[in-house]
Amino acid sequence: MSTLSEVVLIAAVIAAGLIAGLFYAYTCSVMPGLARADARTYVTGMREINIAILNGWFALSFGGAPLLAAAAAALHFRSELRSALPWIIAGFVLLLVMLIVTMAINVPLNNALEAGFDGDNTDFEALRAKFEGVWERWNLVRTLAAVGGFGALVGGLVVHARS
Repeated sequence: MSTLSEVVLIAAVIAAGLIAGLFYAYTCSVMPGLARADARTYVTGMREINIAILNGWFALSFGGAPLLAAAAAALHFRSELRSALPWIIAGFVLLLVMLIVTMAINVPLNNALEAGFDGDNTDFEALRAKFEGVWERWNLVRTLAAVGGFGALVGGLVVHARS
């Protein structure tokens, strides 16, 4: 597997797997764990997570997965590689959905959580009530999109390898 198309597709699969795994971890462990906490701990925990996640490692998988999937699709337009293209395009579209949901819904909710925080004067119960259910529902949507994108890219890699 030394061609550029293979290397880019493998990189897309890895990046998609990382971001799908991250959102899956939120869905099955982080959010259920925070749900057990009192409102102050929940809000404070989410604020700290939102700050900590803004780093280069996260950016590489979050932005890199759809970009690499798009690049892999472009490289697979050649006739001998076209059989993998539907899988790769499906992976790209699902990763794009993940990106759009995050930027259009989860990030604004994170920003609203931050804006509503006023130290000890915060109404933690009210802030949590406005945030928790909506954020978790859309986190599930982006998790399913990311996992689907990862699966589709794996399918593309399998088809590519058989070509």
